[in-house]
Amino acid sequence: MSTKRQKITRLTLTYLVVLIMFVIILYPLAWIIGSSFNPGQSLSGSSIIPKNATLAHYQHLFDTSKSNYLFWYINSLKVSILTMVFTVILVSLTAYSFSRYRFVGRKNGLMTFLILQMIPNFAALIAIYILATLTHLIDTHLGLICVYVGGQIPMNTWLMKGYLDTIPKELDESAKIDGAGHLRIFFQIVMPLAKPIIAVVALFAFIGPFADFIIASILLRTEKNYTLAVGLYEMVAKQFGAEFTTFAAGAVLIAVPIAILFLSFQRFFVSGLTAGGTKG
Repeated sequence: MSTKRQKITRLTLTYLVVLIMFVIILYPLAWIIGSSFNPGQSLSGSSIIPKNATLAHYQHLFDTSKSNYLFWYINSLKVSILTMVFTVILVSLTAYSFSRYRFVGRKNGLMTFLILQMIPNFAALIAIYILATLTHLIDTHLGLICVYVGGQIPMNTWLMKGYLDTIPKELDESAKIDGAGHLRIFFQIVMPLAKPIIAVVALFAFIGPFADFIIASILLRTEKNYTLAVGLYEMVAKQFGAEFTTFAAGAVLIAVPIAILFLSFQRFFVSGLTAGGTKG
């Protein structure tokens, strides 16, 4: 009987912890969603369940005569998608090289990547700004993409290399016996087997730029070139007429592409992340 009571107690505590975590996570989200439907621009009179719900804030965001939100959304999607594509390509090639080949400087290169992933991009803001100025990439999305892609390479290379190490090298050797070259082995054998880790890298590479504020605020100057994070900050940073409920509506819409991408890659996510994180 005591054993049964212990099981019930442990199960009750488990559900209690899960319930508390759900409340902690969902309560702020519920407030943001509720505020986006509240009339007016102040959050002081907002409620989770608005009495007079309105779609006016969402309509305001997509009215290009009143707001540049649509431009910001397109800019964020463009920067994030291109960053994701270039990151996946460069990280795949780099991780494959470190996983499959032995060359001079390999260990030092891996150690350098390990050190670099400990340093966030915003720690080098002055250097990034100077480089962007010298290369005339200030207020351009190309400069932003270059910074994001460079910042994604160290961590994701380690992650993908760990996964590629789990793919038997005997497959490469068998393909070489059949006359396959390095590129054919890479594209037709290794990459199809590495879909889980590619999905993980793609997801990380997309989310980072989409949610970044610091680097984008340093490099971008023109309002129509802003990404979502910078544009929404400017919306609530005004001295007069700060649009807090409209900001909430814009914040809700940010989650849409990230949720779609996450759900699309969900079946790959767990296996790719765990294998890449535990094998080295």
